[in-house]
Amino acid sequence: MSRRRTLNTKKKLALLVSAATVAGGGAFVMASTSNAAQTPKSAAESTVCQGLATALGNNQRFIEGQRANPDAQSQARIANREAVVEQIKVQQKASGCVVGESAQGSQAAQPGQNGQQNGQGAGQQAGGGAQQSAQPSQPAAPGGNGGGAASGQQVCNGSTVTLSGEGGAPAASSNQFPVGTKLKVTNLDNNKSTTVEVTSVSGSCALLNNAAFEQVREPGKFLIRRAVIEKVG
Repeated sequence: MSRRRTLNTKKKLALLVSAATVAGGGAFVMASTSNAAQTPKSAAESTVCQGLATALGNNQRFIEGQRANPDAQSQARIANREAVVEQIKVQQKASGCVVGESAQGSQAAQPGQNGQQNGQGAGQQAGGGAQQSAQPSQPAAPGGNGGGAASGQQVCNGSTVTLSGEGGAPAASSNQFPVGTKLKVTNLDNNKSTTVEVTSVSGSCALLNNAAFEQVREPGKFLIRRAVIEKVG
């Protein structure tokens, strides 16, 4: 009887050890799977991440242009856009994207457009602040298809559209159109459109602020690949 009890005890211990090992292995697999699922996505892996990376790149390019060709208002504009950059990074983290990943938009910045804008105000405050600047018109970029276009003409051909990360009422920024120009942006993927006024300079032909982008976006997307942009005023 004593021997049987000893064997039974040993068997129970062996079974408990085996069960613990299996449970531990399962927990390890689950933890590994969970970690893999939480790995941040790059712009190449997600349209959402690509849109945010493009928005970040546009703002960084604007800041670089202001630093390369500063004027009296450059520091205020840079401070504003740096706040926007930080807000976009928050959005990247919340969306499961690689934080700080930057990409350039399809439209290259035109010479002189990211630099001196005499009399231009600080622009919009990041994350929903009111628009503050009353800015004079700026010349169209040399050789561009922007400021010289007639009203009703399609412009920014081939451009993708993303958001600047700035708050305030629906508006746009541009490196080709003077402040006060009205642009109609249509998302061909859902046939939604918005007409907005250019209120500041950026590193793209047409960049929408948060409120304007919300009017034409598809749910969960931060990039419009198929867009028609028209100058309407």
